[in-house]
Amino acid sequence: MNSKINSYLNATTNAAPLAVFRIGFGLMMLYSIIRYWAKGWIETVYIQPQFHFKYYGFEWVKTLGNYTYVLFIICGIASLLVALGFKYRLAIIAFFLSFTYIELMEKTTYLNHYYFISVLSFLMIFLPANAYFSVDAYSNKIQYKNIPRWTIDSVKLLLGIVYFYAGLAKINSDWLLKAQPLKTWLPSKYDIPFIGESLMHQNWFHFAMSWSGMLYDLCIPFLLLYKKTRGFAFVLVVIFHVFTRVLFPIGMFPYVMIVSALIFFDANFHNKIISVIKKGLRIPSAKAIQIKEVFIVKRKTLVLPVITLFFVLQLLIPFRYLLYPGELFWTEEGYRFSWRVMLMEKTGSTTFKIVNGKTKAFFYVQNDDFLTPLQEKQMSFQPDFILEYAHFLGDHFKKQGHEHVEVYAKSYVALNGRLSAPFVDETVNLYAEKETFKPKAWILPFNDDIKGL
Repeated sequence: MNSKINSYLNATTNAAPLAVFRIGFGLMMLYSIIRYWAKGWIETVYIQPQFHFKYYGFEWVKTLGNYTYVLFIICGIASLLVALGFKYRLAIIAFFLSFTYIELMEKTTYLNHYYFISVLSFLMIFLPANAYFSVDAYSNKIQYKNIPRWTIDSVKLLLGIVYFYAGLAKINSDWLLKAQPLKTWLPSKYDIPFIGESLMHQNWFHFAMSWSGMLYDLCIPFLLLYKKTRGFAFVLVVIFHVFTRVLFPIGMFPYVMIVSALIFFDANFHNKIISVIKKGLRIPSAKAIQIKEVFIVKRKTLVLPVITLFFVLQLLIPFRYLLYPGELFWTEEGYRFSWRVMLMEKTGSTTFKIVNGKTKAFFYVQNDDFLTPLQEKQMSFQPDFILEYAHFLGDHFKKQGHEHVEVYAKSYVALNGRLSAPFVDETVNLYAEKETFKPKAWILPFNDDIKGL
């Protein structure tokens, strides 16, 4: 067993796929930063709100006001340097830290693909993505023809986890037996040319999309791995992600996944891409560069345990929901960071009552006095948002001089086409409840059953 592991860890492969992946990743991230800035989201998401929702354990992450623009500039420059392979190690660390900090500043922006970018950029810190066709290689006059095989396989494994876990999550009764939430979403896409009016209202199409989405996610990593099906699989990747981009406003994620899937192709394919880039940019062949056969990973005894732990966590974290009672889609305890992509249509209405615990005098809060429309929408049906906002309100009104402050919430939530139902125990003073990893007893039971993983 040990000999097989050592043999694999000592195996090498051509460096071109990782170099192309580095370039594609860096350029996609640079475009994402520019796009976010151009749409004015830095201002509306991070600067204008007077209150920001934080992840449990990361309340120390502070918003930066107008300096948020500086953080985005750092992130953008870092992504460009990653693409160029210039000071790569510092650049990818800077990108990981700045991008992750941006995401930690405001929880309402959570999306699976933002989490994917953070964990992928962390993984890339330990990969020799600048060993070949990079500014670092040209400036050091040394580039490496081959790199350890596991460095490329680790990216493939992470992509495989994202897809396969997304497929496992779709094996549930709402998705497969009720075609929810696609049955709710697709009819609103009637204005799509050619297929809008003819397909989007068809019941069979809703089920076809649900089942094909599940099968796609489960099978695509294996189809990409197998050489004979790789070309067909990549066509499926393009069709699937372009179609989902047309249907849903999910930003850059489809394009990131399309570009990332290229890493499954063999070295000849990537060397052709590099040749095209060289010709397009008129990069002269650097005859003075020394070509070495194999890149040797430094501090291997440290790097390999870190990456092993990284993947153990990636495999286990999505199953942490098993530690919680109740329906996952309802309580959302253990829902995030588990590659559960677009499985819910959840809407809510939550109002808060501020009570003097001694005199029982009370008044109701106008949520839009404190929250943006996006924040209020996300808060209305997510328990940790509701609790955090209740504490913000309690602190706010206590500072204003109110005494014996208690905060109660009245909340109704609709899930995947079901009728709206009470969500929060109205008799519980949320200001006295603390955020922990323990189950939230004040979430009312879900009066239905969703079977699945």
